[in-house]
Amino acid sequence: MNMERIVLCAQANEFDLVDYLKNLGHQPQKVRGDDYWYLSPLRQERTPSFKVNRKANVWYDHGIGKGGRLVDFGVLFYGCSVKEFLQKLEAKPAVNFSFHQPRSIQKSEAGAGENKLAVTAAGTITSPSLCRYLSSRKIPLELGKQHLKEVSFELHGKSFSALGFQNNSGGFELRNEYFKGSSAPKDVTLTGKTFDHLAVFEGCFSFLSYLDLHYRNAQDNSIELPEMQTNFLVLNSLSFLEKSRSAMESHASILLFLDRDTAGVKATEQALHWSSKYKDRSSLYAGHKDLNDFLIHQQKTKKGPSLRRGRHF
Repeated sequence: MNMERIVLCAQANEFDLVDYLKNLGHQPQKVRGDDYWYLSPLRQERTPSFKVNRKANVWYDHGIGKGGRLVDFGVLFYGCSVKEFLQKLEAKPAVNFSFHQPRSIQKSEAGAGENKLAVTAAGTITSPSLCRYLSSRKIPLELGKQHLKEVSFELHGKSFSALGFQNNSGGFELRNEYFKGSSAPKDVTLTGKTFDHLAVFEGCFSFLSYLDLHYRNAQDNSIELPEMQTNFLVLNSLSFLEKSRSAMESHASILLFLDRDTAGVKATEQALHWSSKYKDRSSLYAGHKDLNDFLIHQQKTKKGPSLRRGRHF
């Protein structure tokens, strides 16, 4: 294998395996700490025996006794050569899965080495391509500028820019048309300490969509929404749901606006079992994968749903 392909393999193996499997349509059947258990994508089975250790970013299929990194999986999954798998990745940028960030990495180490994502600057959004991407998500530029930054970062020795949503530990969730990732340290984003109620979102675009829907509704009252007298929690990853439980339950009520995919529905059901404080509000965007998908549909059709008032908390 030549040096160029070795470098490409190393880059591909940086992709988060859990996100990559989700991109292929595979969801974990159970999660135990850092271990994610799946029905094997490589064969038929009824009991999950395909394990991904997310901390190490490696997989092992107990049924066939094989494992490894992402490239090893891709070669078996597609039945192709390493070169062909790398070509598949190159043809379809990693828009739906993120780069793996080892959980033990410290903030001071986040930029060490050319294969680590290192933030170099963060400021006001000015890039035309990022403005177009924000527009494609139907988020007004002024609203985006209030909550997002234009973040420059380096990865694999190259420079990139993306919209950055900052968490409470100083890391960023990074998004552009072709990239979805994050800088260390990974954390939630909790805003406001004024109110007794809390609204919880899985990602920043659902949070921004909620704000925009309220702003639009103030003009035409086309959508019935819970009142805005809440603090906001953006998880940035469902893995932070349980870790945020004490902070969430310090509020009188918790409104859940999680994604309506398998993982989001399971997380919502889990929270509803914890306490009667939790309220599922995903019916607002029924038929859509998340609040941003709902907002995009709203703007395309210019139609509002008929929901009742009085279901605030």
